[in-house]
Amino acid sequence: MEEIKTITTEELQKKLEAGEKLELVDVREDHEVAMGMIPGAKHIRMNDIPAHLDYFDKDKEYIFICRSSARSGNVCYYLQEQGFKVRNMVGGMLEWTGETE
Repeated sequence: MEEIKTITTEELQKKLEAGEKLELVDVREDHEVAMGMIPGAKHIRMNDIPAHLDYFDKDKEYIFICRSSARSGNVCYYLQEQGFKVRNMVGGMLEWTGETE
C-alpha cells in the first residue's frame, strides 16, 4: 500500500493565508462539524464518501480533515486506491488553531 501524503495544520494555515485555492474535505460527523470547520471545506461524512465519488476529480488534490486524523487517514487510503490524489491533515481539528466557521 502506497504511503499517504500528509500536511500539518501549520502548513495548511500558511497555504490558506497565502490565498492558495485548496480542495478541503471534512469527514467528521454532523455534530462535530457543528462545533466549527475550516472555512471553505466541503463536509462529506466518512461513511458517505463511497456514495460521493462523483464529487472528486482525479486531476485535483484533496486535503482530508477529521478530529484527530485517523478517519481522514482511512478515507485517504480508500480514495488513493481509487486513483485520487489525497493528503491527510495530521493532528486534525484537535490541533487546528486557525479560523473556523
